[in-house]
Amino acid sequence: MSALDVKKIRSDFPNLHIQVHGKPLVYLDNAATTFKPHCVIEAMDAYYSQGTSNVHRGVHYLSEHATQAFEEARKTVAEFLNAAKPQEIIFTRGATESINLVAQSYGRAFLKPGDEILISHMEHHSNIVPWQILCQQTGCVLKVAPINRQGEIIWEEFLRLLGPKTKIVSVVWVSNSLGTVNPVENIIKEAHQRGAVVLVDGAQAVTHAPVDVKALDCDFFVFSGHKIFGPTGVGVLYGKEKLLDAMPPYQGGGDMIASVTFAKTTYNVLPYKFEAGTPAIAEVIGLGEALRYVQSIGFADMAAQKKELLEYGTQVLSAIPGVTLIGTAKEKTSIISFIVEGIHPHDLGTLVDEEGVAIRTGHHCTQPVMDFFGVPATARASMAFYNTKEELDVLAKAIHKAKEVFHA
Repeated sequence: MSALDVKKIRSDFPNLHIQVHGKPLVYLDNAATTFKPHCVIEAMDAYYSQGTSNVHRGVHYLSEHATQAFEEARKTVAEFLNAAKPQEIIFTRGATESINLVAQSYGRAFLKPGDEILISHMEHHSNIVPWQILCQQTGCVLKVAPINRQGEIIWEEFLRLLGPKTKIVSVVWVSNSLGTVNPVENIIKEAHQRGAVVLVDGAQAVTHAPVDVKALDCDFFVFSGHKIFGPTGVGVLYGKEKLLDAMPPYQGGGDMIASVTFAKTTYNVLPYKFEAGTPAIAEVIGLGEALRYVQSIGFADMAAQKKELLEYGTQVLSAIPGVTLIGTAKEKTSIISFIVEGIHPHDLGTLVDEEGVAIRTGHHCTQPVMDFFGVPATARASMAFYNTKEELDVLAKAIHKAKEVFHA
């Protein structure tokens, strides 16, 4: 049983205490974005109200103070991921930009026609499209490991597709539309034995379990700040130093250079080589605060609470006649996708919203997953550690009410 004091934790999140359509909000859309605790909001407000300045370039007090806060956040991220050093942490706009950075920098520099990139069928569009673009640019080939009806990678097929031509394996750790937890440790081990580098999309995984990039031995790891109670507009690319050092810059501009003449430009050292222009300073500071907040709660208690919510939500929703769960993997986290017979997911989402319940409806940026299960869209309830079983009861009641409206 979870040891979390959920009532106390909920007091940290002001957004949990608003009303929607005159009813208390039940927020079950955490896979899309999470709410922000007071400490994150206050850290960003302090930067804007008392410490606004650019970083790295100024010698005055405000600039030095902002630079220190910015780089402290980088150290916090490095510690959070157990990276070897802060220089392995690149700040981006989010997981999407991080994957694009690897595709356009590492991919264009080191892949040649005929080389293969292996992904899985359950990837978010952000882990499909960048590789398709790279294939168009370089002549390399995209391979897709299939999944079964439970929403799990078919391991034998994955191994069959992982061959000597595979140069990059890029897989999601936790599926945003199915909740499946993939065996990334085994994937990385097998890929390395065949000489491929591995990128792990950790956007949904960073709130699921502690991340230790050294223990995983992944080559690249990406996530977005807003999925882990931090701000939007900031994300992280972790890369092994030797790989990042060998990669060309992704974008050109200020702060990523050592010197510039019209004849030649030399580039800055890591991590600045990949951080052209003024970064999202307040957001980086907020992300650092969010990670410190999560660490203060503790992953073990967070995981226990989410496991309880997954089990209870699965039980409650499965008991509703006409509800079919999409994604029933043995290893899952607190994401439940489902359809209700006779009600389009978008109509369902609208009706439960009138009861104050926020769920996600649509293809969740995983259209190939929808095609595989033969549905245009699903409804998705995704729980964070601040959610409660009572809120899942409210969702169930709202679904029953929607069924009455549609006579479903």
